[in-house]
Amino acid sequence: MSENVIKIAPSILAADFGRLAEQVEEAQAAGADLIHIDIMDGRFVPNITMGPQVVEAVAKAAAIPLDVHLMIVEPEKYVRRFADSGASSISVHVEACPHLHRVLGQIADAGCAAGVALNPHTPAAAIGEIINMAQVINVMTVNPGFGGQQFINSTLPKIRCLREMIDKLGADIEIEVDGGIHNDTIGAAMSAGASIAIAGAAVFQHHAGIAAGIVELRRAAVKALHGED
Repeated sequence: MSENVIKIAPSILAADFGRLAEQVEEAQAAGADLIHIDIMDGRFVPNITMGPQVVEAVAKAAAIPLDVHLMIVEPEKYVRRFADSGASSISVHVEACPHLHRVLGQIADAGCAAGVALNPHTPAAAIGEIINMAQVINVMTVNPGFGGQQFINSTLPKIRCLREMIDKLGADIEIEVDGGIHNDTIGAAMSAGASIAIAGAAVFQHHAGIAAGIVELRRAAVKALHGED
């Protein structure tokens, strides 16, 4: 994997919402590839975050794609609303979708890249029958619901398994890693086969600023992929 396929997706869950547009613009200027937006409903996960209005606001501030992650029950009821709000990709959880095939079709019909997210305990095989419908697979590397959690190392074999499944298909599917991503964990995740690193605090709460956070993450990923000490 070369440097130009390492993508950094800052998660606004860790941003200063009083300066959200400014911080999104700063992340974009610093080389962020996507902006990640976590939607939580207090039912699928034990937290409530934001809705379509925030996606609309971010869309006005960003020219890069908006990666919307629906950590909600019955996501099929809201796909069109988030698509209309400016989402470029929409990911739904396999655990929340008894009719996942149908929901991924809805996302595609709404004009967005279709994504499917897997909780840490959910095996790669859970999406074997629909993997060819996805453009994005979000591997949760923490239990969803809160930022600032520790990376779960046991998710790495799942990332490798998904990469093998994708390569066998010859498909163009991105693997995202989401949760606990910072300078000490991004290398292992990308080496396992991920191509998009979602990071919150490591970007928006970096002591030297947003740009420094993005630069350091990308540098750490490249270093690991090149086998440097």
